Amino acid sequence: MKAYKNTSAKRLINRFDNELRELLLNDLIRFTFKTPYLTSNTQALTPSTLSVA
Repeated sequence: MKAYKNTSAKRLINRFDNELRELLLNDLIRFTFKTPYLTSNTQALTPSTLSVA
């Protein structure tokens, strides 16, 4: 097989993917530290059932 060089567009996409993954992981870590009392992630996603009326 012929070895192909990485194009600049491919390198740019890889860099963007790596930085996005890093940001998302950091946000997830901050979220889990901010809400340590939750037993599961689904509890954080459910809206509150309190009504104003």
